[in-house]
Amino acid sequence: MKAPAVPLVARVFTALSTGEFTSGEALAERLGVSRSAVWKATGALKSLGATLHAVRNRGYRLVTGGEPLEAARVRARLPPELARRVRQLDVAWSVDSTSTALLSRPNPPPGFAEVLLAEYQTHGRGRRGRSWIAPPGGAICLSLSWTFQQAPEDLGALGLAIGVCTLRALNEFDLAGVGLKWPNDILIDERKLGGILIDLRAEVTGPACVVVGLGLNVALGSALLRKVATTGLPATDLLTAGMERPCRNSLAAAVIAAILRALPEFERQGLRPFVDEWRSADVLHGRPVDVHAADGVARGLARGIDVHGALLIETVQGVRRFISGDVTVRPA
Repeated sequence: MKAPAVPLVARVFTALSTGEFTSGEALAERLGVSRSAVWKATGALKSLGATLHAVRNRGYRLVTGGEPLEAARVRARLPPELARRVRQLDVAWSVDSTSTALLSRPNPPPGFAEVLLAEYQTHGRGRRGRSWIAPPGGAICLSLSWTFQQAPEDLGALGLAIGVCTLRALNEFDLAGVGLKWPNDILIDERKLGGILIDLRAEVTGPACVVVGLGLNVALGSALLRKVATTGLPATDLLTAGMERPCRNSLAAAVIAAILRALPEFERQGLRPFVDEWRSADVLHGRPVDVHAADGVARGLARGIDVHGALLIETVQGVRRFISGDVTVRPA
């Protein structure tokens, strides 16, 4: 089967990924197109949210240049015993949503994973129908599908286990100050670094297929960080947090490896093997919070999670247990 043609905007993105200025003439010659086509492609990059400088007599430069995602590089950085369990690993230039794309495929066999990464998502999905925004090269947009032979205990808490996996992967890069916010957020210094979305496709009995979606902000750029802040949700990225020129292929491989190690353990034991690590990273514990749940808003002090992943809130009526909802921190 012939591979789909790589769009010019993707080729220009790759050519500019060093972060150095490159003239339009040099780009046109390297890519075998006209300077007008290069100009249109750089305009398309800007429209997708990339921060691009254009300077007369110097050319174009991606402000937050970085290594483009490549399926072969990601796979090569997986430990061999885990790489064998990845049935298919693809990198797309643009998809509507990596999770939606995997959900359209048949379930992988039990014990094997399929992974899809994208440089850009036209309709990236977050929890509760929210959108996930990231420019080309600015994030890791990753989804992984996996089939459990039998639906495990605590399946509804899988997102918390994936949070621990993400924490383990980031720890390999000596990134300090990473915390977890119930149910599925990854934070640094009270700002959102990433989020997790779990889609489930299961029978009443028998195998259960999950698609784990993970978004990690790598280099959004100051303009987009300010735009996100206007929504009331302060964000950050790995570059701002001090990770110099993050290597996205290595980071993606570390996250995939951590998830692949964890899924069989979660199938056998549920959330229990992950609870202590999650509690150690809990950014809500002991803080006054509001929990927005289906039956209204509950107010109290966050008291961590139980062994099945439910959030415990100490209210004036006693301790309440929540298995879903949104949490906001109130001023002390």
